[in-house]
Amino acid sequence: MADRGVDLAALPKEVREQLAELELELSEGDITQKGYEKKRAKLLAPFVPQTQNVDVSIKLTLGLSSDPTSNPNAVPVAASRQHRAHRSGGTRDDRYRSDIHTEAVQAALARHKEEKMALPMPTKRRSAFVQSPAENCTPPGGSSSEDEGSLRRRQAAISAMLAQNLQSPEYWINRSVQSSSTSSSASSTLSHGDGKTHNHSQGQTSVIFLSTGVPAHSRVSTKIQQLLNTLKRPKRPPLSEFFLDDFEEIVEVPQPDPNTPRPEGRQMIPVKGEPLGVVSNWPPALQAALARWGATQAKSPALTALDITGKPLYTLTYGKLWSRSLKLAYTLLNKLGTKNEPVLKPGDRVALVYPNSDPGMFWVAFYGCLLAEVIPVPIEVPLSRKDAGSQQIGFLLGSCGVGLALTSEVCLKGLPKTQNGEIMQFKGWPLLKWVVTDTKYLTKPSKDWQPHLPTANTDTAYIEYKASKEGTVMGVAVSKISMLTHCQALTQACNYCEGETLVNVLDFKKDSGLWHGVLTSVMNRIHTISVPYSVMKACPLSWVQRVHVHKARVALVKCRDLHWAMMAHRDQKDTNLSSLRMLIVADGANPWSVSSCDAFLNVFQSHGLTPEMICPCASSPEAMTVAIRRPGAQGTPLPARAVLSMAGLSHGVIRVNTEDKNSALTVQDVGHVMPGALMCIVKPDGPPMLCKTDEIGEIVLNSRAGGTMYYGLPGVTKNTFEVIPVNSGGTPIGDVPFKRTGLLGFVGPGSLVFVVGKIEGLLSVSGRRHNADDLVATALAVEPVKTIYRGRIAVFSVTVFYDERVVIVAEQRPDANEEDSFQWMSRVLQAIDSIHQVGLYCLALVPANTLPKTPLGGIHVSETKQHFLEGSLHPCNILMCPHTCVTNLPKPRQKQPGIGPASIMVGNLVAGKRIAQASGRDLGLIDDQEQSRKHQFLSEALQWRAQTDPDQVLYMLLNAKGVAVSTATCSQLHKRAEKITAALLERGGINTGDNVVLLYPPGIDLIASFYGCLYAGCIPVTVRPPHPQNLAATLPTVRMIIDVSKAACILTTQTLMKILRSKEAAGCVNVKTWPNIIDTDDLPRKRPSNIYKPPTAEMLAYLDFSVSTTGMLTGVKISHSAVNALCRSIKLQCELYSSRQIAICMDPYCGLGFVLWCMSSVYSGHQSILIPPMELETSLPLWLSTLSQYKIRDTFCSYSVMELCTKGLGTQTEALKARGVNLSCVRSCVVIAEERPRLALTQSFSKLFKDLGLSPRAVSTAFGARVNLAICLQGTAGPDPSTVYVDMKSLRHDRVRLVERGAPQSLPLMESGTILPGVRVIIVNPETRGPLGDSHLGEIWVNSPHNASGYYTIYGEESLQGDHFNTRLSFGDTETLWARTGYLGFVRRTELLDARGDRHDALFVVGSLDETLELRGLRYHPIDIETSVSRAHRSIAESAVFTWTNLLVVVVELSGSEQEALDLVPLVTNVVLKEHHLIVGVVVIVDPGVIPINSRGEKQRMHLRDSFLADQLDPIYVAYNM
Repeated sequence: MADRGVDLAALPKEVREQLAELELELSEGDITQKGYEKKRAKLLAPFVPQTQNVDVSIKLTLGLSSDPTSNPNAVPVAASRQHRAHRSGGTRDDRYRSDIHTEAVQAALARHKEEKMALPMPTKRRSAFVQSPAENCTPPGGSSSEDEGSLRRRQAAISAMLAQNLQSPEYWINRSVQSSSTSSSASSTLSHGDGKTHNHSQGQTSVIFLSTGVPAHSRVSTKIQQLLNTLKRPKRPPLSEFFLDDFEEIVEVPQPDPNTPRPEGRQMIPVKGEPLGVVSNWPPALQAALARWGATQAKSPALTALDITGKPLYTLTYGKLWSRSLKLAYTLLNKLGTKNEPVLKPGDRVALVYPNSDPGMFWVAFYGCLLAEVIPVPIEVPLSRKDAGSQQIGFLLGSCGVGLALTSEVCLKGLPKTQNGEIMQFKGWPLLKWVVTDTKYLTKPSKDWQPHLPTANTDTAYIEYKASKEGTVMGVAVSKISMLTHCQALTQACNYCEGETLVNVLDFKKDSGLWHGVLTSVMNRIHTISVPYSVMKACPLSWVQRVHVHKARVALVKCRDLHWAMMAHRDQKDTNLSSLRMLIVADGANPWSVSSCDAFLNVFQSHGLTPEMICPCASSPEAMTVAIRRPGAQGTPLPARAVLSMAGLSHGVIRVNTEDKNSALTVQDVGHVMPGALMCIVKPDGPPMLCKTDEIGEIVLNSRAGGTMYYGLPGVTKNTFEVIPVNSGGTPIGDVPFKRTGLLGFVGPGSLVFVVGKIEGLLSVSGRRHNADDLVATALAVEPVKTIYRGRIAVFSVTVFYDERVVIVAEQRPDANEEDSFQWMSRVLQAIDSIHQVGLYCLALVPANTLPKTPLGGIHVSETKQHFLEGSLHPCNILMCPHTCVTNLPKPRQKQPGIGPASIMVGNLVAGKRIAQASGRDLGLIDDQEQSRKHQFLSEALQWRAQTDPDQVLYMLLNAKGVAVSTATCSQLHKRAEKITAALLERGGINTGDNVVLLYPPGIDLIASFYGCLYAGCIPVTVRPPHPQNLAATLPTVRMIIDVSKAACILTTQTLMKILRSKEAAGCVNVKTWPNIIDTDDLPRKRPSNIYKPPTAEMLAYLDFSVSTTGMLTGVKISHSAVNALCRSIKLQCELYSSRQIAICMDPYCGLGFVLWCMSSVYSGHQSILIPPMELETSLPLWLSTLSQYKIRDTFCSYSVMELCTKGLGTQTEALKARGVNLSCVRSCVVIAEERPRLALTQSFSKLFKDLGLSPRAVSTAFGARVNLAICLQGTAGPDPSTVYVDMKSLRHDRVRLVERGAPQSLPLMESGTILPGVRVIIVNPETRGPLGDSHLGEIWVNSPHNASGYYTIYGEESLQGDHFNTRLSFGDTETLWARTGYLGFVRRTELLDARGDRHDALFVVGSLDETLELRGLRYHPIDIETSVSRAHRSIAESAVFTWTNLLVVVVELSGSEQEALDLVPLVTNVVLKEHHLIVGVVVIVDPGVIPINSRGEKQRMHLRDSFLADQLDPIYVAYNM
């Protein structure tokens, strides 16, 4: 680091301040990383010791590299080839191998290695992902402390900010006070105004952070720092700082690079194949050829099939083929139905379901169908109900109208059956009738029956299936004339002769395997030897042996077969391939085939193979064979190779690679256009415009030989089969239609065709095109021997945030350890970045054999993509790199100035809008005859009630069974309070004004001791008791409140007193220094001599302590007059009087919950039924059945209670109904909260319990804050709460834009209840402190007689109070004193009328300023991101977000099995990027219940953050997104 030689603590104060300012600028996005580093280097330059003489800024720019120890040096090519020869069978699929490419990759990695930088390795729990037995033996890395060695070595490179800050205790206090997660000067409850950094003296206030700080060696923060260092690499392309949009957030459009290569050649001229020669003995139709050979050459062999060992099993002669096909044709037409109602008519479609090991049965079925003039549709044999792509095959059968399937007896027996023996109905398939075609079931045709053998016409002959990029399977219809013409063209191009022998290794159901091995071979009376896939797996050399034994003239193979034969060739010394004249490589169009062909030639040249025998060809289902290299005569010069620049290719331009051989692609030609065809190259997207000669485009073909349509899909057909190319002016070049081949390529010198990829493998990222196969090849060139299986890798793109993103999924070997896998992944990342200049979005490794397979064993890419997007891929390793590859994020906008004093203010209008203010009814004007009104103090009210109505029951406490365990009448409560007062004065030695902590479970003891304190003139402080099972977590908070409040004594129960003094407690806190503890279970029977009466109502009544969601402990002072005003306000709003009953189910320790539980009944005289929320854990229906039993009209609860009922009782409404639970009596059910209303929860609660009679209008919310415990509360008067939809994008810019329901990016907000009597609110710009207009977002300020008097401070530090509790507007009404709530919201005047008949002003709370995350210059509310995250996958139970050093951290609770943990990482990253335009830095997967929640049901995100940084969460998985 730059400051390695600089002691930051020793720097002059002003330099340190400038550095801190720079940090802030960087964290708020006001300066780029580069600018930051430059300025920082400049500041530190004078203090760097001279010996270093290294430019500071250079040292800061660290690159991305893997640990150099992992791969000491690249394996020399020869050695690696030797090594590969010994590999086991599982590694044979080597088709992407290229030694040149391997060198390129190794060179690229070596470059990165010099930059010495490690990626943070994900953390994984040891127990997770035990999936394969082999994994049990390998100790998984990642969760032991040893793997931190490499991280510690790099701690020297951790940025100075952290190095400095982690060591200084002030940092934690300051950082907390500035609220690092929000970094908004106006955001913290502490620093509402000036945004100055508060220093140590701050420690005196009671605003204390429950943040222990993070040790400098903490594993998590080290990894995060590594991640930050990694992300310092400049992104490609550089981002401009700001842009202004008008309302619509526009994606950053990369500016066109002037250096981008552009095509410069002339427009191409269509290329013509040689004329298709008319040979006199070519048959008029294919069936006629079969008839001819069947009659004249009956003994001639047509087909030899092999058994599993590769030995010939049977040979089918032309005579047998003819007679059996004839029988089948006769049976199909005449024997399946009755004479009048045949099952099949000519032109019907039938499915052919035959295994690859049985070519004979397939041949007979195929030709039988041709003779019967029904249309065969060959498909794969379904193996299970849920085969990969099975549903799409069903779509194909449906679109082709197939109702009948032909199969063999053996195959039929092997099909999956239902329990009663019927063939299973496959997913998505139409109902099929199965027909067995074995000879014994066929009928000999009658003497007078002859098949119809017409001359080939345009009727469909057969349908070949084709899967699209998206996985849809369509049927390409081939007409009889196309089939025949194609056979003729192949015969001419390949120079087939009658009686030759051909070895076919390809699938005979489709593609080249069908065209050469089944159709053309019959036309030319060729003997075909069919080598099935199963034989190749067992004996990879079998096809070479067949060529040798049968002296075959032609062999039909794929690159895979060349590799497999090469691997095994040592087993066979005496093979001879000199009989071959053509080795047709069917996937020769694959750019990587060139290395396969070279390597094969290299090995087999000594066995008689010559270079001119190798004939690559290019084909597609739509156009059939596009081009094929003609067999050359001995010694003819070999075609040249094209060495192309990868960068040029990505821009669609042909450039010969000269500079960097590492990023070159070598391609071989696929020969010339087919005879009788016309070829053009057109632009792959947009109108089919002809390309220039040096431009890559899609090959289109006009020929009689080729598919005619997608059967049953006329719409898609037109775009593919009827394309008319246009020239640069847009005019058609003719009127002949061309077919799209889906192949990308160009025409080289001498009209040779070169193919560089397929449209379906094309990944378009940021306007550049990459080929999936190229990326596979690069990944596999990163010597993956130990980590993954070569042939089991899929590359595809997913659309995330308006662009394609590249995803690679591979199968990991069971014996690969964590570190190797991660090492391999990070190296693949670097290789692809270096060679293709494209960032990977995600790299996932899944356990062996779990990717969906195609019938011939390849990877089913579209299904894999589907699994990835659904979250059902179950990876065992994953690496996401959104930071590197997402470069089109919208830019933050500069803050617009709010309404300042310069605005014109007319009456209540600001800049043409009504000022956003609202008020409840007036407290003073309401006539209230109630006696309690005369009493200024609550203690007097209780005494008065005890005298006038001693037997009125004020409180009733229920247990889990719904039984009243204790009640309190007015006199009982008064007498118990007196006893407590006596005990306090006698045992506690308490003075007037001392603070007393009340430590009780929810109940009547708590209420009595509260009044006991008031009678004694003490200040009660209610504290939630510690949880006996979890003292370590809960007792320190109790201790902190006791210490901060300087309590003189503790009132509690005997049980809790024992806990406080127990050994377990001594392990967490110092139990010797507790204040005096008084147990109130055993009280003296004394009465106090006198009951204290405060001299003025402004004196303190009690202290209200609460831990906010940001982890701050705040105590506020509540005066007697505030208590009185609040109780009166609630009484008026809810119409409470002595004959009423209310039910309260919430914790009674702070805020409005405490007021309702302890004070409201004494003031208004109504009866409160108290239900402690913890009782619901043992009896969920308790609260609802109480409402029903006592016919309660008004009830109050917390969100946690509502959530408990929604989740736990949602399915039991019928059972509750049966038990007689009826909620029609409930008029108002109010959720007491200090947050934005949780609309989804309240709505689902209303819907679920609607069946129990709950009125949809009953549920509403209240809103309070620290400065005022109750601002809104939906009472009996006033309209129902209204809901509006706001635009989330505008909200991030601190604006409110109302939209329609269902609009994209809309957020529903519910009004937080009616404003209480006596309360006024105004919406203020937190920075300028000027009032805002109606429907503008700002901070909610409140004025009311029940505002709190201030924060409780120990040494009387008043500066904070002045700002929060007594603040004035900067213009307008500058006299009124307001309290700042610290919440953002807006006021909107609605069309509804309030009780006074005026238009109702609704207050909408958006969220706490303290909680907001300032990211990329925008303001986010955590709840919005969490809502999106929770929708991402069914197994996400809960989520929470926070920021750490500008990284967004998402913690997700996993409710499913641990193997789903890694599925969540990409889904969470995707959804946050898509809906919030943010990149997630870290995804933490934890067990359910880990996210801490306070008694009000609010998430404690800062506690969570501290636990995460201190590595205390025991996460299942932690993913660090790059």
